[in-house]
Amino acid sequence: MTDYLLAGVLAYLIGSIPSGLILGKLFWHTDLREHGSHNIGATNAWRTLGKIPGIIVFAADSIKGQAGVLLGLSLVGTPLAAVVGGLMAIVGHSFSFFLRFRGGKGVATSLGVLTMLMGNVTLIVFLLWLAIVCATRYVSLGSVVAGFLVPILAVLFAYPLEYIVFTVIAAILVIVRHRENIKRLMNGTENKI
Repeated sequence: MTDYLLAGVLAYLIGSIPSGLILGKLFWHTDLREHGSHNIGATNAWRTLGKIPGIIVFAADSIKGQAGVLLGLSLVGTPLAAVVGGLMAIVGHSFSFFLRFRGGKGVATSLGVLTMLMGNVTLIVFLLWLAIVCATRYVSLGSVVAGFLVPILAVLFAYPLEYIVFTVIAAILVIVRHRENIKRLMNGTENKI
């Protein structure tokens, strides 16, 4: 049990590293919290700093999710440990210890976890997300729809119960973190990229 706890705590701390904030300040001399949506994630980096910085922040946030899964696998080596590590990385990103428990919305970090656990689901939801974003220019809409679809696909592809439970928790977290975006989408006031 202590190995699970250690994996979870370390994954949370890795997830808590505010990639967008650090990269924005280090390379573009910009504090993302002071611009756009004031969020440290990839979408605000894209809107505020440009396409390439947005992609770099997306990759950095995704790597945090992958690192969480790898921690679980290396310290314990079970599917449950992989899920615990991945989930705690997402929680860390969304509620960063270093930012007084504020953070990003967890989409890129969740995608990083998914790439490690369910490659085929990752490909499907990423292509769906991309199609929605290209068609509507609403990143939030693509993220919410993709988040909602992940648990359904996990069940359809008959993944282990631990993975399915993870997808439900991650989907709820992503959707809850997007509640303001959902309100703006319904009001027609959501920002486009």
